[in-house]
Amino acid sequence: MTTMYVTYTGNADTPFNRKHWIDVHFPLVRECWGPYGLKRAHGFFPPDDGGGVLAVGICVFRDEAAMQAALASPETARVMADVDLVTELKPQRSLAVPL
Repeated sequence: MTTMYVTYTGNADTPFNRKHWIDVHFPLVRECWGPYGLKRAHGFFPPDDGGGVLAVGICVFRDEAAMQAALASPETARVMADVDLVTELKPQRSLAVPL
């Protein structure tokens, strides 16, 4: 399994549509990337003292090749366009891969 963390940083004044992110964006992510090996996708919101982190998305893929295939797929344009409906912030990606 390969886990991709998608982090959004900002402050209390940064617009972020939580409802859309959970109710619309994550179903879209699962629809678009599921065929490429996405196993699970969900998000959470750290407490207010999260050090500027507003939200963290977690996408678990079958393996790193599946993640790369999903990110390179034409469907990724839909996923990224939907991010623009959630926030102006640009997400930061980081990976956790098994050793």
